[in-house]
Amino acid sequence: MAILTELRDPRVKNVTVLGVEVAPDMREAKVLVSIMGNDSQQKTTLKGLQNASGFLQTCIAERIDTRYTPRLTFVTDEGVKKSVAVQQILEQIAREREESSPPPASPSGDAPDEEEDRDETLNATHDTELDDESDSNDESDANDESDLRSNPSSER
Repeated sequence: MAILTELRDPRVKNVTVLGVEVAPDMREAKVLVSIMGNDSQQKTTLKGLQNASGFLQTCIAERIDTRYTPRLTFVTDEGVKKSVAVQQILEQIAREREESSPPPASPSGDAPDEEEDRDETLNATHDTELDDESDSNDESDANDESDLRSNPSSER
C-alpha cells in the first residue's frame, strides 16, 4: 500500500506487487512486481522503486515489530508477460486450425447426425442385452423342466 499512497516519485507508476519472497533470517526481501508499459518505462519505474527502497523500508519498520527490517530488492516478474505471449500463440494456432480445417457438414441430412448415430448404437446394444437375458431365462426354464422329468420324486 505504501507504494501507491505514500510514494510520490513520478517515475513509479503502473506497478503491481505480485509477491514478496522473504529470506528466513528476515534480512532481505525480494519484491516481485509487474510494471505496465514498454521496456524503457519498465526500467525507469524499476529504478524509481530501487531509489525509494530506503523510504519503503522505513515505512515497513514502522508497521512491523521485528529485530531486522528486510532490505528490499525489486524484481520484475515476467510471468504476466509470458502468459500474454502464450495466450497470443494459442489464439494464432486456433486461427490456423480454423483456416486449414474443412467446413463442417451441413445438418440438411447429407451427413448422419452424431447424436442419432449414438442413439441407434445404444438401442441396438440394449436390444442385444434383452435378447441375451431372455435366452438365458429360456435355458434355465428348460433345465428345470428336464430335472423334474428325470427325477420324479423331487417335490414340486
